[in-house]
Amino acid sequence: QVQLVESGGGLVQAGGSLRLSCAGSGRTFSSYVMGWFRQAPGKEREFVAGISGGSRFREFADSVKGRFTISRDSAKNLVFLQMNSLKPEDTAVYYCAASSTVMAMSAREYNYWGQGTQVTVSS
Repeated sequence: QVQLVESGGGLVQAGGSLRLSCAGSGRTFSSYVMGWFRQAPGKEREFVAGISGGSRFREFADSVKGRFTISRDSAKNLVFLQMNSLKPEDTAVYYCAASSTVMAMSAREYNYWGQGTQVTVSS
């Protein structure tokens, strides 16, 4: 199985930037579709960004397009989420997830999840 650990969360002012990292383990990690999701208090977990195993395909939620970038370093089993121009509404717990099947925006398509890292954006 794949194990995932997120890091890089913290407190940042609106307009600032933050880079989240996801460290993965597993012999087939590089072949997995990787996604970032977030969940704010009282809200459902939502898709943020996804990247294919070979980094050929990337998808972003409309709410973060132009502000967030997803990338991966398969050789090091790392996935990143670069967040720029942060807004208070970006405040949430961010989760790294892996899918052994297809890239999707639905959380139910992802097989493995990290513990999450808190991102708080102050106004």
